[in-house]
Amino acid sequence: MNIETFIAANRFGLGPRPGEIARISGNPRGWLQSQLDRPYMPQEVANFAGPNSEGSRMFTEYAEMKKAKTGDGKAIKQLYVRQTGLRFIAQMNSTQPFYERLVMFWSNHFTISTAKAAVVPLVHQYEVEAIRPHVTGKFVDMLKAAERHPAMLLYLDNAKSSGPNSKFAKKKEKGLNENLAREILELHTLGVGGGYTQADVIAFAKIITGWTIEREKNGVRPVFAYRDMIHEPGPKTLLGKTYPEAGEREGLQALEDLARHPSTARHIATKLARHFIADEPSAGAVNQLAQAFSSSGGDLKVVYQTLISLADCWKDPLAKFKTPYEYILSASRLLDAKPQAERVPIAFESVNYRVFSAASPAGYPDVATAWVSPDSIKKRIDWAKTISQMISPKIIPLQLASDTFGPVMREETRFAISGAASGPDGIALLLSSPEFQRR
Repeated sequence: MNIETFIAANRFGLGPRPGEIARISGNPRGWLQSQLDRPYMPQEVANFAGPNSEGSRMFTEYAEMKKAKTGDGKAIKQLYVRQTGLRFIAQMNSTQPFYERLVMFWSNHFTISTAKAAVVPLVHQYEVEAIRPHVTGKFVDMLKAAERHPAMLLYLDNAKSSGPNSKFAKKKEKGLNENLAREILELHTLGVGGGYTQADVIAFAKIITGWTIEREKNGVRPVFAYRDMIHEPGPKTLLGKTYPEAGEREGLQALEDLARHPSTARHIATKLARHFIADEPSAGAVNQLAQAFSSSGGDLKVVYQTLISLADCWKDPLAKFKTPYEYILSASRLLDAKPQAERVPIAFESVNYRVFSAASPAGYPDVATAWVSPDSIKKRIDWAKTISQMISPKIIPLQLASDTFGPVMREETRFAISGAASGPDGIALLLSSPEFQRR
């Protein structure tokens, strides 16, 4: 195995499954390119969406429970646990791991969080409906789908935002909420330092008033709805451009303009470079990705193809430190684990991680300093010891390590594994090694 095969499997992929190295080794870059041809929907998560999905039903039940002040939300928690497990199993078994990594990247970019209780039943439905279909399409389409999804409108409070001069505001004491507008500008498009001001935040918040949710006719699914009575009337000026009164269309036009903005190209390019190259990627790599984004009109497939072609991506095979999710997922793929869906979240809790539960709209951090600490490393080692007791006795630790980490394995790691007292101890040492902690 050469370095490019290792990087393709671990940096671009999710860590190799049995037999995957052999499939990659002939043409690592071609293997990555082949995963960009079409949207990919694993059967384990396909039914998370739909007009009468379980998440939609639970969302409706939660709203009714809250109104009646009854129930304990136990069924919603069980749904979250089960769907988290099924999503993990889909990624663990995936033969399209680069695509799956991109799904994870964009879901974190357009973060929603279980920190808001009303969103819990919808977090996995949101990923399937708003993120997955657009991963290899145009950025602007994903942007529109994410911002207008009921989960996002609830999470960032736009569903109840009303214009100060709207018909509704004149009758009731409701007001403008800036949360969604601010995060679209700061996190989803232009980025910090992208050239917007507080006045732009307020103007944009007014532009997207009226964007709310309703229950789908003849079903239980919450869907996007536009309500003119809570929309702020009149023209608004955002980033120097005046948007004449156009109701729902104002917001769509603003998103289209934001998607084309040079600051958005640089912001997205920086985040992709940070994820696939290093915590502090080179200016040259960021510039090339930003150029690909702008010149293609935000065609994400073109951006990924440029990413794959960058020399920086193939230099340092251990430049990135794995997040807790990546760590457990790559270990489970390596060992061909067979987890029960309902028990998957327990593994993440053991390393202080919860899926779709970032503390802020900025999502989970993508730099090593956020994840490296004595306590976090100890928890990973403890988990490694636990899972190593569950693996097949047919696995030979040193052979597995050589086959999958040969190009980067240190002599210290090789020596430690070869001297392990048992097979499980050897596996635990491999999973605890510095090489395995990184990608």
